Amino acid sequence: MQIQFIGASKEVTGSKHLITTNKGLKILLDCGMFQGKGMETDAMNRDLGFEPSEIDYLILSHAHIDHSGLIPYIHKLGFSGTIICTPATRDLCAIMLADAGRIQEHDTYTNNKKRALHNLPPLEPLYKLDDAHACMSNFISVPYHKEFSIENDIIVLFTDTGHILGSSAVNLTIREGKKIHRLCYTGDIGRYNKRILKNPEAFPQADYIITESTYGDRMHAETKDAEIQLLKIVIDTCTKKKGKLIIPSFSVGRTQEIVYALDRLKNQKLLPDIDVYVDSPLSTDATNIMRLHTECFNDEMLEYIKKDPDPFGFKNLHYIQTIDESKALNSSHKPCIIISASGMMEAGRVKHHLANNIENPKTTILVVGYCSPTTLGSRISRGDKVVSIFGQRYEVKADVEHLESYSAHGDYNEMIRFLICQNTKKVKKVFLVHGEEKVQQNYAVHLKKAGFNNILIPDSKSVVEL
Repeated sequence: MQIQFIGASKEVTGSKHLITTNKGLKILLDCGMFQGKGMETDAMNRDLGFEPSEIDYLILSHAHIDHSGLIPYIHKLGFSGTIICTPATRDLCAIMLADAGRIQEHDTYTNNKKRALHNLPPLEPLYKLDDAHACMSNFISVPYHKEFSIENDIIVLFTDTGHILGSSAVNLTIREGKKIHRLCYTGDIGRYNKRILKNPEAFPQADYIITESTYGDRMHAETKDAEIQLLKIVIDTCTKKKGKLIIPSFSVGRTQEIVYALDRLKNQKLLPDIDVYVDSPLSTDATNIMRLHTECFNDEMLEYIKKDPDPFGFKNLHYIQTIDESKALNSSHKPCIIISASGMMEAGRVKHHLANNIENPKTTILVVGYCSPTTLGSRISRGDKVVSIFGQRYEVKADVEHLESYSAHGDYNEMIRFLICQNTKKVKKVFLVHGEEKVQQNYAVHLKKAGFNNILIPDSKSVVEL
């Protein structure tokens, strides 16, 4: 058996890891899109590194686009295998892949207008909305903790990682003759003691672990202080400065965490009487899906919804759908909170809100999660004084705040806490993916102190025999 590390090798996006058994069966773990490198990502995404029609199974850890976003593309190119994931992941993919298809069509249309001015030939989008709809017929969903045989000698089991709704570690048992390989692909690892989701849970003993390393060199603030810090930023911006608080946020997970925090503050009569806007149709759809999957909620959240049946709705909270409603926010000068995608500030409606407000000292931009180094979010987060948005230069006069306690990724202590359920002496190899190389090197040091050995940081397209 061999594993080829195709994407998210020494970088954070584009997760794709290909298992080929001795019988020639091909199992793809995730099929994510590369993000955050401008036009370079288009070429990276088109160069798959494998033949889609040869993939027998695609096992999906969770619905984030950097893990699922190329599924319509490989389907378009001939993939006809089975896609296996949890029920919540399947429901989220139905809306997220469709949204990605619309974005592909829109961005290609806009880019082709510019290319036409220079007499350049038009480009084709990676895939279209119809492709996103078509690939959903290949999905089957399997609940957590249910062993599922995909072949006579291969069993898959999903365990909860607490990252986003439906996120899972993929636990594979693969028998080859008298030899049994036990492999865990962790996907992304969530945080402990979050407000909504269950904690990451222990997973079965593995011989080989493929695991993320996004925050392998960092410690987060305590989640218990997050609401107090958020309230302070709201008061400073909306009450004292009388400005707008813009929160670029991923549509799935982060947005619902922030809305829930504001709901709690509202119920405690601590939130100022201001309007809160969730300006993302995808966030609205994702919130509705979250309402359906209470099996993913922790005990605290289940108790809370007994008193407040809708933790994602309160007076003065508005879910924006139309473009006209979104544009109207830019002409309003009233203090408010705008939560809008995308989290890395590379696409979506949030870029328009930033362009219209970033030069206003009354504005605060609140960064609530990881931004890849090449993204607009990273440039704003690290304190660049001038940034380019839609090709135009803007001075950053807005205040920039950080609240990483809302990150969906565990820090290095939390990731090790998740992994330490293993008997480290029985783990033959640990492969670090989904992280910047320097961060991975630091994380490897922490893992060795925790008892893990044979830690490898694979190169892109590298192959390892097990």
